[in-house]
Amino acid sequence: MARASRRYNLRIWGLALGYFSFYAPYSALIKIVTTGLWPGLSGSVSGFQLLPATVISTAVILPLIVSLMGWWKYASRRQFLGLAIPFPSRLVFLSGLGTAIIIGTTTLAYTSQGVSILLALLLLRGGVLIIAPSVDFCFKRRVRWFSWLALALALTSVLVALVDVHNYQMTRVAALNIAAYLTGYLLRLPCLNRLAKCEDQGTTARYFVEEQMVAALLLVALPAILAVIGRGPMMMDLRHGFTDFFTSSITLPGLLVGALYAGLYVFGTLIYLDRRENTFCIPLNRCSSLLSGVLATYALAFLFQQHPPSLAQLGSSGLIIVALLLLSPLHHGRRVASKLRDSLGDALQEELDFVADLGQPSPAPVPLGQTALPEDVAGISGLTPDEGGFTAK
Repeated sequence: MARASRRYNLRIWGLALGYFSFYAPYSALIKIVTTGLWPGLSGSVSGFQLLPATVISTAVILPLIVSLMGWWKYASRRQFLGLAIPFPSRLVFLSGLGTAIIIGTTTLAYTSQGVSILLALLLLRGGVLIIAPSVDFCFKRRVRWFSWLALALALTSVLVALVDVHNYQMTRVAALNIAAYLTGYLLRLPCLNRLAKCEDQGTTARYFVEEQMVAALLLVALPAILAVIGRGPMMMDLRHGFTDFFTSSITLPGLLVGALYAGLYVFGTLIYLDRRENTFCIPLNRCSSLLSGVLATYALAFLFQQHPPSLAQLGSSGLIIVALLLLSPLHHGRRVASKLRDSLGDALQEELDFVADLGQPSPAPVPLGQTALPEDVAGISGLTPDEGGFTAK
């Protein structure tokens, strides 16, 4: 059976640009706050202390974005006390749990002392890049050659960056945070593929709305539960983040961080929901964030005299750019050239036909107000007059 023709558009590249635009200030702002560079701070700030303001902001803004898009109508509903309320399915709840873990651990990854923006990005992205083709294999999605090649380049970029390991300091907490982040994706990606990765806009919108409902709820509830328990320095930092919310000098930047994450969540999730295989969508998402990390690192170096990217990190970024070029429409060069050649051929043929018609005698024009005589018609049409009409010569 012939394979159905694929449709291509550039919408996903607009989403990647939006994701890049939110991710660069998001990652930079976290470093500014946690290293004490934010105005009014006298020293470094714990990531767990920053987290409450961040998750509260994200949990409030995400439903507002859904309202602005007019997508609440897509949510599944159940009757409760005579009211039809949005109610996600069990698989969406599992995906929302994974998403809540991803959001929290992403913010914490950039707050670890001794871990640069680029290292955090590379470690977080490298694991998800490995997960991508595994999910495609499980769901029997066809992976195209340029997606495989872009994946290989993205993974190579991670290895190149890790050559510079002597500039990094990995703590046990940072390692556990990365493990939790990857666990969140192991929960989320299979649910996303089973429920919503298709061409139907209503299906993808329903998944988006229901997942953010669950994620917004758990995003605040899970840290709040740990803050109530209050055992150990990390849980106590969470408690201080909640109890000092209205008086702390880190509340405002924390709210800004959460707002930026809400924006990048929208663009990032819509990239994942694109109908293309995960081995295309995930490297595109990951590469966009890695390039945003390069921009954020240079911005911090320029504005606050922080360390610029090393040669290994720049080399890694170069591989990412090549991977993006492979994922871009440039890999359709033969198709574009073929269409251009066909169009030029058609245009040339029309010109040749026009020139050939110029050499043919044209019939004499009929004066205005007169009708053509039978002889005139015969001369034009190749017919001869006959009794009762015309016959062919």
